[in-house]
Amino acid sequence: MKHEEANKEIGSRGADAQKSRGGRKSKKSNPQSPIPRPQPPVPNPQAPVPNLDDWLEIGKIVAPQGLSGELRVYPVSDFPERFEVPGKRWLLCSGDIEPQPIELLTGRYISNKNLYVIKLAGVENCDRAEALRGCKLMVPASDRPQLSEDEYHVLDLIGLEVFMQASGELVGTVVDIIPAGNDLLEVKLHESFATDKKQKTVLIPFVEAIAPVVDLKSNRIEITPPPGLLEINN
Repeated sequence: MKHEEANKEIGSRGADAQKSRGGRKSKKSNPQSPIPRPQPPVPNPQAPVPNLDDWLEIGKIVAPQGLSGELRVYPVSDFPERFEVPGKRWLLCSGDIEPQPIELLTGRYISNKNLYVIKLAGVENCDRAEALRGCKLMVPASDRPQLSEDEYHVLDLIGLEVFMQASGELVGTVVDIIPAGNDLLEVKLHESFATDKKQKTVLIPFVEAIAPVVDLKSNRIEITPPPGLLEINN
């Protein structure tokens, strides 16, 4: 299943999820991308909040890598090309009103840490890399990938109603997607379905065997959970 955070994207249901998270190939490089400022601005609690409806977050810079300006990025996108294919990306740092363009030069995946190491234009030493700690990597929301059959964007899934396929009973509404080996639908239980009133949500694996029907036009997902699955979070 594919996904991207903030505004998210999600992909296929099943064990091959890692191949399918994120976005289409990047645009050509822009050699005139600005060099990141050496120090992030001091946050202003009264500063306008950026409107991110038009943007997708694909990752967060968590630390410098080495001394040459490389950056460690925690991905919230399953699409490797977001981090490996050179081209324009955008940075959203503390205090920014909108993301600022930057060029991705190179990137590679470190599988045992679930991180990407990337190189951005103009970030040539550890100090400049350190100044970008905590900044988010963004792409325009219009840069959503062409998904193959049985793949879905997160934004398309959140808000869908979940029904038991056999009985037609309304289970609840998808409120979030939890990344995992197989991604999980977080479903807010409908009051008529919840037997334990203290239990507000359940986590349902988004795999075809359990969620065989995803009907975006009808705003519904049909599930065939194994016995005990919906009570596992009690």
